[in-house]
Amino acid sequence: MESRFKIFSDPVHGFISVPKDELMPLIQTPEVQRLRRIRQLGVGHLVFPGAEHTRFAHALGAMALMQDALAVLTEKGTPVSPEEHSAALAVALLHDIGHGPFSHTLEHELIGNFRHELMSRTLLTVLNERFGGSLDLALALFDGTYERPFFSQLLASQLDMDRLDYLRRDSFHTGVVEGRVGVERIIKTLRVHPTDGGPDSRVVIEEKGIYAVENFILSRQLMYWQVYLHKTVLAGDHLLRSILQRVRAQIDRGRSHVVQAGSPDLLFFLERRLDRSALDEPDTLHHFCALDDTDLFYSLKQWAQAPDPVLADLCRRFVERAFFRVRFLEEPPPATRLGVWYDQIGTWLTKQGLSPAEAEAVAPLYLTQGRTHLRGYQDTHEQAIAVVDRQGRLRELSRTTDTPAISAVSSRVVKPYICFPKEVELVSGER
Repeated sequence: MESRFKIFSDPVHGFISVPKDELMPLIQTPEVQRLRRIRQLGVGHLVFPGAEHTRFAHALGAMALMQDALAVLTEKGTPVSPEEHSAALAVALLHDIGHGPFSHTLEHELIGNFRHELMSRTLLTVLNERFGGSLDLALALFDGTYERPFFSQLLASQLDMDRLDYLRRDSFHTGVVEGRVGVERIIKTLRVHPTDGGPDSRVVIEEKGIYAVENFILSRQLMYWQVYLHKTVLAGDHLLRSILQRVRAQIDRGRSHVVQAGSPDLLFFLERRLDRSALDEPDTLHHFCALDDTDLFYSLKQWAQAPDPVLADLCRRFVERAFFRVRFLEEPPPATRLGVWYDQIGTWLTKQGLSPAEAEAVAPLYLTQGRTHLRGYQDTHEQAIAVVDRQGRLRELSRTTDTPAISAVSSRVVKPYICFPKEVELVSGER
């Protein structure tokens, strides 16, 4: 007798069983297969050599954890219908389908006022039409409009299957052991309160899972500082954005011959000023679904030979991993200090022969500023993680733990920084 499941071998979760009739048709769609060609950590693989894992692997992992969570919840008395079960697995699989190349790095660069969740929602609608409305319930779960809200919390909350998978997966592939999370322990201690899973229900954690959840929150905080907001990752992000800004500037000046060697699907977005209102347009969807990391790498290698010396230099730096330096600051630099630094960068550009005629205009591509911000845990009522004791009473997580660690990471931490070529030694000072 043929098995009803397709087995995927995953280095993080082991063997993942996928229902053939329910999910394999979705997995085989071009929209989902495209996720194999998008790295989970954007430029992170240029910092952590093992971080070559993809959005596809993460999608399967989130789906696998959703399977485990639903099994635990039903075992504890919360009814889940076959239709709800299938929809929850589908939306876990498809939740990141709207990511573009290099994941979060270019999220706001190709389409204005854009978040990948908007494209995920659009592509969910496209797939729903293709599959004759079979994803109606999955769409309701994605939107958070379903009458049983605990399903949406399993997908999008401070303790969801998305976070549980990417933290464990990213820790595994980067080798950053501080990100290791006791996923099994957390899932085993999940329950729905009230148990019937009605309109007022929510996902909570049992008391015996408190320390595993505390470790999860602290691990997430450490992973952000050590991986997602690593100085070299920030440098790579800024360099890539500067490249796209230069390409757009060349196109705006009518110098399309400078960039015509790039990927047509990428140039579709760089030649236009699209915003979220264009997401439903067939051309936008076609080119977005054809776009992946390969388009970026191909274009960067081509543009490294461009006749524009600035574009060629920026692309060469990225291809050869000659990133800029990131320096964290106590506070954002005042305009006067920035002016001094821009002058230094302009002088250096002129000496290098990169852009003597437009050094002032080009300097912001070589000196950029930004700020990292992180709040490890939100203890507000809407976002807080609730702990249920044996008497069925609920308390917010930070009021149940024995250490002040959770309260400590509830504050927002902001770190301003500047990014500039290592060849330039910026001097401080006012003018």
